[in-house]
Amino acid sequence: MIVSISGWNGLVGTALRLSYQRVANVKMLQLDRTCSEFVLGISRIPWNPEKGVFDAQPLEGTNAVVHLAGEGIAEKRWSSAQKERIRRSRVDGTRLLVDGLRKLQSKPSVLVCASAIGWYGARGDETLDESATPGQGFLAEVCREWEAEAAKATELGIRVVQLRIGVVLATAGGALTKMLPIFRLGVGGKLGSGRQWMSWIHVDDVAAAIRFAIETPSLSGPVNATAPSPVANLEFTKTLGRVLGRPTLFPAPAFALRVAVGEMADDLLLSGQRVVPKKLLAAGFSFGFPTLEPALRDLLVPKARPAPLPSAPPSGAVATYPT
Repeated sequence: MIVSISGWNGLVGTALRLSYQRVANVKMLQLDRTCSEFVLGISRIPWNPEKGVFDAQPLEGTNAVVHLAGEGIAEKRWSSAQKERIRRSRVDGTRLLVDGLRKLQSKPSVLVCASAIGWYGARGDETLDESATPGQGFLAEVCREWEAEAAKATELGIRVVQLRIGVVLATAGGALTKMLPIFRLGVGGKLGSGRQWMSWIHVDDVAAAIRFAIETPSLSGPVNATAPSPVANLEFTKTLGRVLGRPTLFPAPAFALRVAVGEMADDLLLSGQRVVPKKLLAAGFSFGFPTLEPALRDLLVPKARPAPLPSAPPSGAVATYPT
């Protein structure tokens, strides 16, 4: 099987390719914005969404395309220019990819395109599965346009899965990495009221969900990639503190967050979505980390090394081992 991946070096892309490296008979191709030419043996395919340049011919015969590339949502304060970069990187980038697939003689059977639970907007305590109506706000608008561009690949006979990814828990990047320095110092706490829902997922489960989507013909359209047990921010805070062995007594007031990061505070920190992965569960997907505390412990608690085997006794000696 040949799998082509954009966003290869991102948080989820890295987890996916490392996962596939352990699978026999899978070849990966990288859609790479940095290389200037296609080089056989390196498996890198040049594409430049910013300039609208993409020669899809090397994708001939690819079985699946996984599209993860996009400007980081929380990397910079949301100026008008930054919001436009976020929108264009997703909407224009996906359009460029689908237009390239349109020119292929032998098209992939499936396109798995990243989306986000921001599609649902701020919804309070409402439980949201894939049948929920779209929300309002900047991120919801971006996700709607993003998914609409990916959906055009269905016109080409390609099965499209729009993976609405929640808060990815990992130690190599993402939200958890930004929280850890504060919480390890013992000065972490809830954000705002702490009542907003956090729909999270372990990074290994995201990679597994993408592979499952590729391998499951019955899955198409929007698919929530979140653990089946979302939690309120207050519960997340307390659980993280417990895993780290640190107090969580210092809340971050809403007004302070708005001063610190502007508009981003309301969309990313102070509002949330209570999202459940109805379609993944119905299709038979098994989460490695369905609940929060085991997921955090897997990521943050050092693994115990197995005890060394006892050495062989000297010749003629009687071996005695503890029982």
